Amino acid sequence: MKIAAVQHDIVWEDRDANFARLAPQVARAVGAGAELVLLTETFSTGFSMTPGIGEPEGGPSSEFLAAQAAEHGVWVAGTCPETDVEGELPYNTFVLAGPDGTAHRYRKLHPFADERTRFRSGTGPVTVEVGGLRITPFICYDLRFADVFWAAAPDTDVYLVPANWPSPRRHHWSALLQARAIENQAYVVGCNRVGTAGDGTEHAGDSRIVSPMGELLATASGVETIVLADVDAAEVAATRDRFPFLGDRRHLADRKS
Repeated sequence: MKIAAVQHDIVWEDRDANFARLAPQVARAVGAGAELVLLTETFSTGFSMTPGIGEPEGGPSSEFLAAQAAEHGVWVAGTCPETDVEGELPYNTFVLAGPDGTAHRYRKLHPFADERTRFRSGTGPVTVEVGGLRITPFICYDLRFADVFWAAAPDTDVYLVPANWPSPRRHHWSALLQARAIENQAYVVGCNRVGTAGDGTEHAGDSRIVSPMGELLATASGVETIVLADVDAAEVAATRDRFPFLGDRRHLADRKS
């Protein structure tokens, strides 16, 4: 499968403006051969903490993803603030929309800083099979927590990591994406935004697709662009067969017993 990460700027808290800007970028990714197109974290609003920023599950942002998936006959994903109970705080929800109208959801496990007071935390990883690939999404700050990647590794060929990762910590982003690929012997697709958010936070992009051996298959700098690469479940299996260390991994509870 060919996967594209669309590295894009975001118009602060303006869903319609972002939909208008992103539709042609999704079309370009599909035109380049992408069968799955990944947008950034909070692609339709920016990383906003404004009360009331949430939308209902199945609201305008997920509708946009579904419409793009149906129009182009591909999978399209990104995150948006979604509520599932009237009056509750939203989740930072990863939505993977399929060309057949299906939708899969993962809710960010690790809210970052002030996000903890404005968003609810999810309860666990989600893995979805798409085109023979086992895909596990995580979101931005989740990248710092190796244990959740480890837990999902046996059933994962590709990790998708959309983000609003700030420029001052850009080297952490790059290093952690490669580390998660190497230690879990899986592809990692990191899709980070560019530009300045409405709260003044700068973002440098640095989106990339990393192989199960930690090789950089596609990278981007600090402008709006698309990174694209082929990913293959057989390559994951072959890597794990050549270097079968996942089975040697022991958790702390195991070591104490």
